[in-house]
Parts: sequence; C-alpha cells; structure tokens
Amino acid sequence: MFLVRFIIQKPNYWNYQNQLKMSTSQKKAMNRVFVVGVGMTKFEKPGRRENFDYPDMAKESVTKALKDANISYNEIEQAVVGYVYGDSTCGQRALYPIGLTGIPIFNVNNNCSTGSSALLLTARHIQGGLVDCALALGFEKMQRGSLSSQFSDRTNPMDKHIEVMSERYEFNTAPPASQLFGNAGRDYMQKYDQIKNSPMVYEPLTKLQCCPTSDGSAAAILVSEKFIRNHSHLRQKAVEILAIEMSTDTSSTFDSNDCMRLVGYDMSKAAAKHAFSNAGLKPEDVQVVELHDCFSANELITYEALGLCSEGKAGEMVEKGDNTYGGKYVVNPSGGLISKGHPLGATGLAQCCELCWQLRNEADERQVKNAKIGLQHNIGLGGAAVVAVYKRAFENDNKPHVSSKL
Repeated sequence: MFLVRFIIQKPNYWNYQNQLKMSTSQKKAMNRVFVVGVGMTKFEKPGRRENFDYPDMAKESVTKALKDANISYNEIEQAVVGYVYGDSTCGQRALYPIGLTGIPIFNVNNNCSTGSSALLLTARHIQGGLVDCALALGFEKMQRGSLSSQFSDRTNPMDKHIEVMSERYEFNTAPPASQLFGNAGRDYMQKYDQIKNSPMVYEPLTKLQCCPTSDGSAAAILVSEKFIRNHSHLRQKAVEILAIEMSTDTSSTFDSNDCMRLVGYDMSKAAAKHAFSNAGLKPEDVQVVELHDCFSANELITYEALGLCSEGKAGEMVEKGDNTYGGKYVVNPSGGLISKGHPLGATGLAQCCELCWQLRNEADERQVKNAKIGLQHNIGLGGAAVVAVYKRAFENDNKPHVSSKL
C-alpha cells in the first residue's frame, strides 16, 4: 500500500532520468529537506571497546541525534538504516531498544556509500511529502584487517571491475580494494603526476594512505519545513540539504581502459554535476568538503571529479594549499576516512554530521571560517556515488532562505 501510494503521488519519482528533466516549477513543488539533529560514536578499531555491538552503537548515535534536535523518538515516522556486514533486519534490532513504535524501518546496503544512500532515501521521502520527520542511521561492526568478500558460492558484485582491472594490471594477493584504487593512482600518475618511492601496500599506496576498518555508528534526523514550523526551536539547528544525488556505473566504467573510471570517477562527476545544478550553485561556492578518501589516490582524483579543480591540476591544488585551512577549500576537517576510520555503513552519515557542525559553527578547533556551503562525497565500488550540497537554513533566524531546487 505504501509503495502504491508513493507511485501515485510521484509517478516519475524513482526514474532518475525523468527526475533530472523536471521543470523548475515541479522542483519547487517538492518539499524542502532539513537536517535538525546529528550524532555519532567514536570510530574505533574493531573490537577495541568491549561489549560494543551494533545495537549499542546505534543507541549511542541515535540518542545523541535526538538530544541534538531536542525531540523524542516517538516523533520519528520512519527510519532508513544502512550497514554492509550483517544479517537481514539488523536495522530493526538496532532501533527496537530505543523505541517499539511500529514505524517502517528499511535496511540499505550499498557498499561504502551505504550511509549516504540511507541519507538520500530519507531525504527523498521528506521531499516527496510522505513523512515530515525521519531518521537515517548507519552502523558497522567490522572484522579486523582488509575488506573481503563474505560469500564464495555466488557472483561477486565486483567481478566486472576486477576483470577489467586485470586486463590492465596483474591481479595479485594484495587486498582487492587497494589494487583498484592503487591502479587508479597509477593511471593518474601516468597522465599527470609523480610521487616519491616509499614502502607499499600496493603501489603507489603506503599503509598510511589506506583507511582503517572501524566499528562505529552515525545518525541524522531529517524533517520538512512543516515540521520546523511546528517545532520553532529547530530553526537554530536546521541545515538544509539543497541537493543530494546518486549516480551509478555507466559503460565508460568498463569500456574506457582507465582505472580512475573503474573506481568511480565518472560516477562522482555525474553526481556532482546534477547536485550543483539542482542546488543552483557551483563548486567555487563551496567552503568545506567531506570527501571519500578511502585511499589517498581517491582523494586526489576526486578533487577533479567534483570540479574543485580542473583535470590534471589536483597536484597543483595540493601544492597551493587550496585543500586545507587558509586555502580555497577545507577538505575533510573531520580528518577523513584515513584519519578517523571507515565503518562502511556509518561513513556517509558521519560526513553529514561534520558538515552540519561546520555550517552551525559548532566544530570547535576544526571550524572552517565563514563556512556557508558544504559539499559531501561518498562512494561505494560496485557502484554508487552520492554527492550532497548543504547550507545553513536560517542564519539570522528571521526569514528562511529561498526555496532550494532539490
């Protein structure tokens, strides 16, 4: 019944191409989406905190988000929960201790972009007018060591990516993810750049250029403008998602003989293009960026995919200091995945947390001066890239900003 009602209200809603072709009036008719509460756990080495299972992680992050928004769990109308490693309905098991309210709970798995996928789906439900207050939750309880496939008796979702990579570079015993991103780095170096030799995990990636596996959780509460009108205290917290877009692999991923495209360059570029277009902004309008730096090579090529610099100029961008404090952009003030860890289902929502804190001027020593527009990039191989644009909603607590084009 829920799905039928949804399709009747928005017949082209799930058709991505039709959504992109919507008229300005159709876009304006969609509800604005606001983040009003965020919370996260510390990301830690798997198993470091004793008796810290995923329901405990979820309880901590959701409780913090509810406290941040100063609302009760009873006001949450539905939840979208993201995790990669776990059984079916872990989302329900994680949230039941917080409240047995009977709300719909949807479980999402989209590899490393799982958290932002949960965020996107939650935003779409607010945008479409189906609910006014919803929760996006992500968590991961991981095993130590490099990521590996959990099933050997069925098709690996990365088989096409590995096959294409192996035609260009010999596949070896190094972790598959490090080979994919390392070879993307090799391709970039051959086209534009050079780096110094150092001990390698997989050339050109050293151990400290690879993000660690982690346990952790993050959560965000999203609401409509109507909900804010009925809860006036939320105006001080509200950060608007001006646009959030997802792109998946296209033929260029596998046909280009380019490992940068194999790890999502074109996906990221397409998602960023549509996000900026729908937000009515350009990359140069951004001050703070949370970017998916699972490997250092990916951060470098993603600068270019997001339009933060032109192709082949990422090295110059770094040398000029335009990716850090005092430069054009501040990228990953949170420390990024390499610094703080990468619990797959939580990462995208942790990025949302950091950008909300930055835009509210609540980031303490990490605070980016005059942060007005935030950009989020979260990518999962297999694949899906999510890009979102954020803005403080009611800066002067008087009049709201002009309605976005989300």
